[in-house]
Amino acid sequence: MIQYIADRDHYTEVLQRCAAVRHDLWIGTADLKDLYVGKGGGKVEPFLAVLDRLLKRGVEVHLLHAKEPGDNFRADFDRYPGLWAGLHRRLCPRVHFKIMVFDCATAYIGSANLTGAGIGMKGEGNRNFEAGVLTDEPRLVDAAADHFDSVFSGQHCRSCKRIDFCGDRIG
Repeated sequence: MIQYIADRDHYTEVLQRCAAVRHDLWIGTADLKDLYVGKGGGKVEPFLAVLDRLLKRGVEVHLLHAKEPGDNFRADFDRYPGLWAGLHRRLCPRVHFKIMVFDCATAYIGSANLTGAGIGMKGEGNRNFEAGVLTDEPRLVDAAADHFDSVFSGQHCRSCKRIDFCGDRIG
């Protein structure tokens, strides 16, 4: 399956898929903000609550992003102590890709950041125009996972010319 994802479908086809992950969730994004998702019954909750539940179920969650998020995100993050120890988080100022890998079986490769306007619940007229591909094609999933992992594990750190701007040296 290779599915083209545009605009609002990022929320319904990609972001909501995170809650169903059983083993591993890898998220790579340039920008990370205080993102909210539907909880049911017209209620919303921080996406961090979803990640916290995944960690409590034993899911490995890896988050790679380019810069520190704002105060609202940090305040929500502090409400979920399970994230402090369980979330595998790395910061790399050169990350610009947007990749999500679900259970090493499906991948999203696209333009949407982990923000309300990019992939979240912002209303029509307030959302970014986004595009991406959701696929379970093994060659594409493996390529996306390998690319994510090469950055997450610090394979590029030694040769990086931006190391002076890195607040979280990986390698």
